Amino acid sequence: MNAMNQFNGSETLPQTAPTLASSSMLGELNIRNWIGRKLDKRASQDVVTQNHAEAGVANVNKKLLADSDNLRAIQRHVDATRGIHAAMTMPWSNSGLRLLPTKIYFKYNQTITQMQNEFYRLVENFLASYNDEVIDVQMKLGNLFSRDDYPTIETLRRKFSFTINYMPLPDAGDFRVDIGNEALNEVQQKYQEFYATQYERAMNDVWTRLHEALARMSERLDYSSKEDKKVFRDTLVTNVTEMIELLRVFNVTNSTQMAAMADRLDEAMSGVTPDALREDDYFRAETKAAVDAAIKALPSLDL
Repeated sequence: MNAMNQFNGSETLPQTAPTLASSSMLGELNIRNWIGRKLDKRASQDVVTQNHAEAGVANVNKKLLADSDNLRAIQRHVDATRGIHAAMTMPWSNSGLRLLPTKIYFKYNQTITQMQNEFYRLVENFLASYNDEVIDVQMKLGNLFSRDDYPTIETLRRKFSFTINYMPLPDAGDFRVDIGNEALNEVQQKYQEFYATQYERAMNDVWTRLHEALARMSERLDYSSKEDKKVFRDTLVTNVTEMIELLRVFNVTNSTQMAAMADRLDEAMSGVTPDALREDDYFRAETKAAVDAAIKALPSLDL
């Protein structure tokens, strides 16, 4: 559903699209890392033959360095970086470009640059231990070991990269091509449709994140009886308070509805602490009621 129009039909994209382009940019994060896995065709064929199965129904993928701590540290860091990138941006295109509000650019750039520096530090740690790890893994792999599976350090270094790209978000009318007025109008119309779809997708992403945080809090605060007392972490509160900041940062079109929701939650969460929610039955019930009311006020989403 069109979340913005469901929330208030008075705000339409044509009024807000120019503001979107002026208050946002596109960010692209590209990370390549060697995962240390390789298909062993001979071992795969042996498995198929030994089990009297048809060719192609089973594969044997070798972990070339078994459970390398240094390689695993790189993968965990990559996963964490992609999570941060997704949390600080909004979806825009299927090519990997994401919408980055200019309000958060400096914080985002500082955070991702720190992650980039740490990535290359972890890569250098891994490369420094690589030759020793290849020697150590031979006994673990047994007959599956083949020295030809292992690239040189120089080749391996090229398999790791971490780049951040920024680019402006063009307005729908910003097509400087010589294709004739009729064709240009058609191209502009198609981009306007794309612009509208991606705008809605980006805004829905914000509302969906908020809904998930509020729904989780409402569920955890539901103490219908003594037996229903639920354990929750302090992040139950911080996840919602952090969403208030994101509502303000991600409000790239100055939506009055998004601003009003941020104000509403700011008031509802004022003075709310995890300990207070655990210890005070009345305060917990009051907070849950405010959270439930906020959920009802959210735009309609296909959740």
